[in-house]
Amino acid sequence: MRNVGIISVGSYVPKKVLTNLDLTKMVETSDEWITSRTGIKERRIAAMGERTSHLAINAAKDALHRADFDPAHLELIIVATISPDSNFPSVACLVQKELGAINATAFDVSAACAGYLFAMTTAKQYILSGMYKNALVIAAEKITSLIDWSDRNTCVLFGDGSGACLLGEVDHDRGIVADYLHSQGEHNEMMKVVSEDREPLNQTSKTMPMPYVVMQGQELFKVAVNSMADAVEIVVKKAKLQLSDIDCVVPHQANDRIISAVAKKLEIPKEKIFINIDRYGNMSAASIAVAFFEAIDQKRIKKGNTVVLVAFGAGLVTAATVVRW
Repeated sequence: MRNVGIISVGSYVPKKVLTNLDLTKMVETSDEWITSRTGIKERRIAAMGERTSHLAINAAKDALHRADFDPAHLELIIVATISPDSNFPSVACLVQKELGAINATAFDVSAACAGYLFAMTTAKQYILSGMYKNALVIAAEKITSLIDWSDRNTCVLFGDGSGACLLGEVDHDRGIVADYLHSQGEHNEMMKVVSEDREPLNQTSKTMPMPYVVMQGQELFKVAVNSMADAVEIVVKKAKLQLSDIDCVVPHQANDRIISAVAKKLEIPKEKIFINIDRYGNMSAASIAVAFFEAIDQKRIKKGNTVVLVAFGAGLVTAATVVRW
């Protein structure tokens, strides 16, 4: 039986920083209002002409470089994104071309903020089946391209970025121990991207409306806390562990209040939870990928540690993974 684990991780965030003070010049808000409600102080914004594929490629190159892995040996590339460059080709195919991964199968998955874990679990199953020996999983988002910058309730929340990991067979004392995926499509109205139907034959309209994110914040808060807490408990049980066995929890970085509420509900000390939302905001699928990378880079996750990754997103979808590092 193959044992699948993470061989290396990588990350990339745009250089441009948008602070809370910058936002006060764009919408009616304040640093105190944003910080107290979200925990966010700043976020990264993709440069003009910098696309989701560019973010993905940079994170992919970082992960491959850290593993000293030849892209020609890649067998599978999965990109998690809800902000692709275009409907097609997939971001994964653009990454494949840029990396020179001529032997890899490449495709995208769409699972909003839980996309990184959905993609990781999908890749793991392909490797376990024997179809592929390795996989590059990337979460990349230029989510700011879907934001209504006149809506202070949403524009303060989001930022752009990308993270990646290389999966393959590892020793049996480490690897991905358990995973859990769940969807609640009945709650799809709570967070969605709104866009009027495109009717190219309708000559009465002179403008093409842009899609933008809308959300029901209070309703989402309750579902997010309960869903993430339940997912952690379920995946830890599947791993045949106790919550006390967990050394670090890396949650999706949507809102510091949500993260705190999940920690309280699970009775997990806040110091066991990795948080970087103050510097990046919500990067959708990329949030947990970048946070996981930083937790490892900052030695918050060390060799032999047992880690839980947990995410919640539009759909609604929930995912959790137990990793023995």
